[in-house]
Amino acid sequence: MNIIHAENHKILPGKDISAPLHQLLKNFPENTGETTLLFQKGTYYLNALHAEKHILYITNTAADDEYKEGETPHRQTVALYLQGAKNLTIDGAESIFVLDGRATHLALENCENLTLKNIELRSSHPPMHDLRVTAVNFFSVDFLLDSDSLYTVEKGKLYFYGSDYHLRADKDALISFWIPRSRKNTPQLIERTRHPLAGAGRIEDLGNGFIRVHYLNTTRFRVGDCFTLYDVRRQHVGIFINRCKNITLDNIKQRHNESLALVVQDTENITVSRSEFAPEPGSVRQLASAADFMQFCMCRGKITVQSCRFRGAGDDCMNVHGIHFILEDIKDNLWIVRFMHPQTHGFNPLRIGDTLALIHPQTLLEFDRVRILESELLDEMRIRLTVDAPEKGMKGAAVEDINACPDLLFRDNILSKIVTRGLLVTTRGKVEIINNHFVGTAMSGILLSDDAKSWYESGMCQNVLIQGNRFAYCGAPPILIKPENSRHEGAVHQNISILDNSFEQFPGTAVSARSVHHLTLSGNRLSQGKLLQAEHCTRVQTDEANR
Repeated sequence: MNIIHAENHKILPGKDISAPLHQLLKNFPENTGETTLLFQKGTYYLNALHAEKHILYITNTAADDEYKEGETPHRQTVALYLQGAKNLTIDGAESIFVLDGRATHLALENCENLTLKNIELRSSHPPMHDLRVTAVNFFSVDFLLDSDSLYTVEKGKLYFYGSDYHLRADKDALISFWIPRSRKNTPQLIERTRHPLAGAGRIEDLGNGFIRVHYLNTTRFRVGDCFTLYDVRRQHVGIFINRCKNITLDNIKQRHNESLALVVQDTENITVSRSEFAPEPGSVRQLASAADFMQFCMCRGKITVQSCRFRGAGDDCMNVHGIHFILEDIKDNLWIVRFMHPQTHGFNPLRIGDTLALIHPQTLLEFDRVRILESELLDEMRIRLTVDAPEKGMKGAAVEDINACPDLLFRDNILSKIVTRGLLVTTRGKVEIINNHFVGTAMSGILLSDDAKSWYESGMCQNVLIQGNRFAYCGAPPILIKPENSRHEGAVHQNISILDNSFEQFPGTAVSARSVHHLTLSGNRLSQGKLLQAEHCTRVQTDEANR
């Protein structure tokens, strides 16, 4: 094995390593043997101003029309970029890497047999700001700002700033109803609410991080409330992994992400183990990610997430899904299929030899299959396919690549303070969700979805085991099985087993299910409410052990 010591390439703790590390990473595709890049343990610094720019089409991130005048859509600032590397291990030796400025921390493209381990990613003065209520009067509220935030009060308005941003805190306050808020008496829950500065008048700087905001009415505030403000545009992510194979993230800690923490796209076989997505110990911030912690889109093989800790996400903890393309045009054996959601497009995950299922968008039921003979990305929104059985096509049908439906093992993980759902899963592969703690999801702990009309995230679930999990303080049914079919003509999901789980502090029903064939519930324990609400479900099996 070849070992490369980072210090031999001027990559030293306590230094800005942007330039030498960038130069070193550019050389890795030339290495074909098994190689380890080893760092000295310490703290390293990265600067977005010295980072490269790359055009990256990242699923579930900013749409073209979300970019500002003068910006190039999908042109990303990337602190660390690695292309085409094989048989490589990057061992950070428990080091901390601090990014100054707004950028994607790390992007991997077309890499194979790659391991990242023992790395902690932080941000310097991140564009994520907590306001905690310390006093409520009749016409004013006092807030304490988190100590990570740099701020100024100018002409009665609050501004946050960093090395490359300057943001007025009440921007779009009147239309922002998605702001995460936790309350003193329920600190384990974070829910969406109105912007704390909606309806605000003059703001005073009281010094030492305290501000006073004047209102006509303060009844919606309570001492101990904590609100988190950030830019909702999903421009940069934490780690982006695109069209790779056999990737392992082990003991990776992510402390702040501007949108999604980890996006894995069109990749085969990935393992995330012993990792932590949460603010650093002692941090005053309640969130670590402005959006989802993990997003897996059009992946293959097996996804394993094991022995990880997740705390403080502005959206779901994890999504695993494919894409429902819509069949737009048919000319003999040439088909044009289209991306339908503006935040997901610009890449081609449909590979030669793959099998496509044809789906009725209203029922979400499969009616035929074809095989791909040729595949070409025409533009950002359209892919041209040559298929083996063109007579099976129907304009307007949804198209799902059933080879891009990975297996999932999600085991021994702890989730807490999730603003929306714990897991959103919609894949035909074998799904095992075992021995996890779902604590404080404002919506469901697990959602088995499928839709071809809004997010266009496929597809049907065919083999799911949910066993030995603890669900507590969920704001909706802890397990929600809800395909988005507008017309029921048969079960969308099938073969779902919910066994030996514990349900505590939930509203009404533990499991809500619709359009399922063969649903089994056994050995589950409830502290309150009822076990199951089912609609359009066939072959439902329960036993007396459900209590």
